[in-house]
Amino acid sequence: MRQLIFFLVLIQSLNGLAAHPPLLPAPRQVTWSGLSAGLRGSIAVVGDSLGSKSVADSVRHFIKTVGGAGVRLASPSATSGRLIISIALEPHLPALRQNKEGYQLTVSPNRITLKALTTTGLFWGYRTLQQLTDSKTRSIAGCTIVDLPAFPIRGFMHDVVRSFIPIETLKRQIDLLSHYKINTFHWHLTEDLAWRLQSEVVPRLTDSSITARFAGQFYTQQQARDLVSFCKQRHVLVIPEIDMPGHSAAFRRATGYDMQSQEGKELARRLLREVCALFDVPYLHIGTDEVAFKDSLFVPEMARVVRDCGKDVIGWLPGARLDKKMIRQLWMSTVKPTAGQPVIDSRNLYLNHFSTQADLISVFQRTICDTTWGSPERLGAIACVWNDRKQQNETEIERLNGFYPIMLAVAERAWRGGGLPETQSGTVVQNPLDFADFEDRLLAHKRQHFSQLTFPYVRQSNIHWRISAPFPNQGKLEAVFPPEQGASDFKGVDATGGTVYLRHVWGPDVVRAYLTNPQPNHTVYAYTYVYSPRAQTVGAWIGFHNYGRSEKDASPPQGQWDYKGSNIWVNDRALIPPRWTNAGLHPLDSEQPYTDEPYENRSTELVHLKKGWNKVLIKVPVGNFKTSAYRLVKWMFTCVFVKPGNGQPAAVEGLVYSPDKLKR
Repeated sequence: MRQLIFFLVLIQSLNGLAAHPPLLPAPRQVTWSGLSAGLRGSIAVVGDSLGSKSVADSVRHFIKTVGGAGVRLASPSATSGRLIISIALEPHLPALRQNKEGYQLTVSPNRITLKALTTTGLFWGYRTLQQLTDSKTRSIAGCTIVDLPAFPIRGFMHDVVRSFIPIETLKRQIDLLSHYKINTFHWHLTEDLAWRLQSEVVPRLTDSSITARFAGQFYTQQQARDLVSFCKQRHVLVIPEIDMPGHSAAFRRATGYDMQSQEGKELARRLLREVCALFDVPYLHIGTDEVAFKDSLFVPEMARVVRDCGKDVIGWLPGARLDKKMIRQLWMSTVKPTAGQPVIDSRNLYLNHFSTQADLISVFQRTICDTTWGSPERLGAIACVWNDRKQQNETEIERLNGFYPIMLAVAERAWRGGGLPETQSGTVVQNPLDFADFEDRLLAHKRQHFSQLTFPYVRQSNIHWRISAPFPNQGKLEAVFPPEQGASDFKGVDATGGTVYLRHVWGPDVVRAYLTNPQPNHTVYAYTYVYSPRAQTVGAWIGFHNYGRSEKDASPPQGQWDYKGSNIWVNDRALIPPRWTNAGLHPLDSEQPYTDEPYENRSTELVHLKKGWNKVLIKVPVGNFKTSAYRLVKWMFTCVFVKPGNGQPAAVEGLVYSPDKLKR
């Protein structure tokens, strides 16, 4: 059966990539004609109204950049030109179900027609048109598309307080992700460590003496206005957050007042009015989480200030008790959406806890807001990047959080809808064909658009393992069991992936992993055979712990892979762990950046593969699920062979991973 599934996946992959462009997110409905529109000769771009002309101008500019030298804007009555691109707002398009972001697109050899109910819908159609374009052949793939999103909120959040991100980097991320119809940027601007937004009400808030990390780094008010304008041009909503009354130690240092005191409340009101006037957006996020409320009126009073400024209020849940008009952003897995309450889902979408290869599978398979399709109460998803532990720079943030690959998975799921609860799907691949199709499209975009950026994901739908039943080790992590003594081809559970969770970070009651009832003080073995068409030295991603970006996890002991006694053998030879830079270091606080602890941060391990089948055996013991070395013990392993070097990671081509030695 596994051989048949792999064969079908391979055929679908090859046929799909050869037949049409790899659209991401996949459209709701698409029919391919097999023809194309050439971008040579005279091309007329027609916008029929004020609302469509901005998109028409974007299309004209894009066509010019990909070699359409004869492109021009034309009046609605224009009929001349070898190719006419018509962009129109239409008030009645039944197939779009009155969805303001939906669009209809038809590409034929002599005419391209893009229609939508709104300018935003036209813009997303334009983003699809860009993906349909082949700059090498200067052509656009022929098709008919009817497309609309499942959820109106599809976004990401950066905590720019704990790790400052320059404004130009934020713009690059927003612009690039808007190509995948990510339409929301949640800007977490204040915290205990710093206040990152310039204020004329309390100028001292951004003073270096107040800022506990990356002193002197903040955003000017002009930068904030400019970013909002930049986002509007890309139909991206900015949600600024002023976190209160918790996470406000920087406010207290700057003013001398607790935010819930009378003096603090008055300053907080003035600051909120200043922020509301600064941001020309419909929402303001006021936090309200993780705090003891000494003043029960604080949050209602602050919400009233925001509403008096003409904006709607967003707050975290769990957080303050508020009326049902307030949008709640869910962040804890035990909290479920309630009837009548509009919510945004961020549960299990904290990228700072993600292990990219495995958690991308979970994001691809999951439901959002516990439903397969959005509504006025189920608004969508925001993936969050919290950097409690200091990271050196924005590149490290993107790398260790798997930012771009994960966000493309968020884009697919939030636009397409569907999915299963994470307790049913999680990191266990449910539909190999669907996942392989998504992975093909993801990797195609990695090659086309992310070659100069950090994209720490490689193909894994073809990596298959067999996992043993757990052996009780009575807390003796060094205990040896039959698979390590030569009984290698054991029966067990089959698994797929470059990273395999035996027990997910949050446990089986939250996210499904490969053991149905994981218990502490057990040892598991995993094996596969890797067929190599020739003898070669390859790189390897190897790891047994995901170093969460919000943890004070200890660096591994010298000579060991981790604190759990994990090990890996290739052709019966144990692989030697790296020589750790900070071996055995137990950080006292979150100010110690990672060096080579995460596999993404170090040069790939070198492994020699012989021609033919190579046996890989992995030992993964676990003691307690909370230890002095790891607050969150991750029962997991990563093993995938990649091209050697420190460039853009890529899987080694031509390898076959099969515990049954099945050559595909």
